[in-house]
Amino acid sequence: QVQLVESGGGLVQPGGSLRLSCAASGLSSSIYPMGWYRQAPGKQRELVARATSGGSTNYADSVRGRFTISRDNAKNTGYLQMNGLKPEDTAVYYCNVDYKGRSYWGQGTQVTVSS
Repeated sequence: QVQLVESGGGLVQPGGSLRLSCAASGLSSSIYPMGWYRQAPGKQRELVARATSGGSTNYADSVRGRFTISRDNAKNTGYLQMNGLKPEDTAVYYCNVDYKGRSYWGQGTQVTVSS
């Protein structure tokens, strides 16, 4: 059974940084794309960043240059380094993995950017 567990969220002031982690278990290989999505109150869930197992990445325009997605394939763990955080980055952040034809989601971690 595939499970994703996010961690690293919290309250941070504008301009601050956070690093989210996503630990994946139940996977028999590391060949799968991993992504980070977020959902703010009253808004649809949106893609933040995505990385293939080969290292290709893509980012939402709103976070490009501030956020960095990375992964440790040996540990089946993904990361989202978030710098220069803005109040509009406030949301619940979810880890996502597409594996053997199914899409899996973590429980989410709250990120709040406020002074």
